[in-house]
Amino acid sequence: MTAVHVLVVDDQEQSRRAIATVVCETDGFAVVAAVASGEESLTAVPRLHPDLVLMDVNLPGIDGIEATRRITRDADPPVVVLLSTYDEDEFELAGCGAAAYLTKASFGPDQLAAVWTSTRPPAHEQRSGS
Repeated sequence: MTAVHVLVVDDQEQSRRAIATVVCETDGFAVVAAVASGEESLTAVPRLHPDLVLMDVNLPGIDGIEATRRITRDADPPVVVLLSTYDEDEFELAGCGAAAYLTKASFGPDQLAAVWTSTRPPAHEQRSGS
């Protein structure tokens, strides 16, 4: 089984490390990179071709919602899951292309595996190289 390649996007180093640790502790998942901004995510996705992007909502510059819009409008986009310390109803997420939303407080290996299972494309549609 090939690991699910994950890009972590969060402007706070401590959060990036914590999210990456959860990914590494979850069977079948591997971090391909961790970046600190929406702008960096827009250059990392086409270069790294992650299967899954864990995107913080509150980012300076291009926020996570706008970065998600841009990432998911491309052909063969990765699955994007938004993360935040705030409840989902704090944001206007409709139409941004995110497959799911998780609070950072609830994020752990079980939630990561469950959200991937519920949002990933069917096996015949999964990204090449995954």
